[in-house]
Amino acid sequence: MSVAQDLLKKIEDQISNANLNEEFSKKGTILEIKDGVATVTGLEEVSFSEIVEFENGLKWLVLDLLKEYVWILILGDYGTLSQGDTVKATWQVFSVWVWPEYLWRVVSWLWVPIDGLWDIKAESQYPVERLAPWVIARKWVDEPMMTWLKAIDAMIPIGRGQRELIIGDRQTGKSTVAIDTILNQKGQNMKCIYVSIGQKASKVRNIVETLKDAGAMEYTTVVSASASDPAVTQYLAPYVWCSIAEYYMYNWEDALIIYDDLSKHAVAYREVSLLLRRPPGREAYPGDVFYLHSRLLERSAKVSAEFLEDLTWGKVKGTTWSLTALPIIETQAWDVSAYIPTNVISITDGQIFLETDLFNSGVRPAINVGQSVSRVWWNAQTKIMKKVSWKLKLMLANYREMEAFAQFASDLDESTRKILERWVRMVEMLKQWVNSPIQFQKQVVMMYAGINGFLDKLDVTNIIPFETALYEKLDTTHSGLQETILSEKKLNEEIEAWMKKVIEETVAEYA
Repeated sequence: MSVAQDLLKKIEDQISNANLNEEFSKKGTILEIKDGVATVTGLEEVSFSEIVEFENGLKWLVLDLLKEYVWILILGDYGTLSQGDTVKATWQVFSVWVWPEYLWRVVSWLWVPIDGLWDIKAESQYPVERLAPWVIARKWVDEPMMTWLKAIDAMIPIGRGQRELIIGDRQTGKSTVAIDTILNQKGQNMKCIYVSIGQKASKVRNIVETLKDAGAMEYTTVVSASASDPAVTQYLAPYVWCSIAEYYMYNWEDALIIYDDLSKHAVAYREVSLLLRRPPGREAYPGDVFYLHSRLLERSAKVSAEFLEDLTWGKVKGTTWSLTALPIIETQAWDVSAYIPTNVISITDGQIFLETDLFNSGVRPAINVGQSVSRVWWNAQTKIMKKVSWKLKLMLANYREMEAFAQFASDLDESTRKILERWVRMVEMLKQWVNSPIQFQKQVVMMYAGINGFLDKLDVTNIIPFETALYEKLDTTHSGLQETILSEKKLNEEIEAWMKKVIEETVAEYA
């Protein structure tokens, strides 16, 4: 037998005796590990966002594909891993377990309970990375999501399916506005998810206690990716829970998700990207940081029933199907032109700007009316609210300008003085303290009183007592007015005459 024939015989024997169950091409080796990111070689067939598995069962997520090796995020404690360990591909896309049992729970970013209660037993999976609904599938945002915050519902209305940014410096009440919005969804057929990104654990605990005291945990899930968690955890948390919110939208009812906040999310992604050796750009962020938030926020939408009927995993059960997002951005010294704020402003459908000076002067919520905007505005308001509040935003914006001018004037004419006095009362009327919701029908009556000058007869110090007395009358002797406003939802002669009557009765008591 020749040398060639002998070699061929050995190769044939090796092939016939090989273990065909062992898939060598689907295994790799760790070259390097640092801060939750591993460099692996030998995984030529993996794909982006695929789950790979270490030999001890630890899950990893493929995030970057290069010619000679891949970068993998480690989903768990990587302290036991070392260089040279084996990694195996699973051909499974990164998915989350979904089930309504998440309600009433406080969980980690990877849907693990951290509230000490019973285990969550989910029954189906949903992909984390999913394309946003295309334009044809989207429906007009024309249904209001009432926050029961007077300043927002009257001047910066939020619609179901909208993406409304809450932006401002630290300690201006951004999280408070978001939490109050959750509290006021009780009985509104809205599933709520609050995603805490990079916040202190003590803050999350206080939020949970607030929601429990108000009975809001019945329809809410609180997710914690705290400041002590790895950057990988903070980066992935919004995407994981956006998928669960989408599950609610496609299978159950309307959903609201709050990202608190996306500034820290971008910082976590910057840390991950630097570990992946991606070239830094402006403010050291990677070049795809815009895509980081656009692919997250674009998944919020109001989707048409015709589109839902085509889905294999869901069945149309109602007329409203939406996912509303309230992302939060923290600015530094009111620098809204910074990289991340400008990116998120350009993605969202409107912004609620909270100002430090207003907050310190006692205006709560401290909304800068001139810069805040809702790009769906009247489409997300009822007819009666449009009618009684359409001039309010412009009036308050003009008041701020006139107030600044008046500081330099030694003497004011009578008409200017009266205008300034009216707008001082309007600002006082819009004040609303934490966890004190004002129902839609009561807001309508109060806005009508302010816009039509009824408050001009009152001293500024009597505005709050007047408001309290007015609401008390609406709950007792004039309860029929509330029922009529809720049923009609438009301003007619009967409702207007009734509102004038109850307002004049109350003004007479405090004038």
